[in-house]
Amino acid sequence: MLSIILQAAAGAGLAKLGGAVGAGIAALGAGLGIGRIGGSAMEAIARQPEAAGDVRSNMIVAAALVEGVALFAVIICLLAVVL
Repeated sequence: MLSIILQAAAGAGLAKLGGAVGAGIAALGAGLGIGRIGGSAMEAIARQPEAAGDVRSNMIVAAALVEGVALFAVIICLLAVVL
C-alpha cells in the first residue's frame, strides 16, 4: 500500500513540472504569434495605407483570439499543477 502512495506522489511532481513547462510554452507561443500578427499588419499598412483601418481591426481580432487560446492553455496547465 505504501509503495502505491509513493508512486502516486512521485507522479504528482512530474505533473507539476509538466504543467509549468506547458504554461511557459503557451505564453511563449502566444507572444510569437501576436508578434507575427503585428509585423504582418504593419507590412500590410505600409503597402496600402488606405486600408489601415480594416487591417488594424482584423489584427486586433486575430490577436485577441490568440491571446484567448493562450490564456486557456495557461489555465489548464495551472489546473494540472494545483490538482
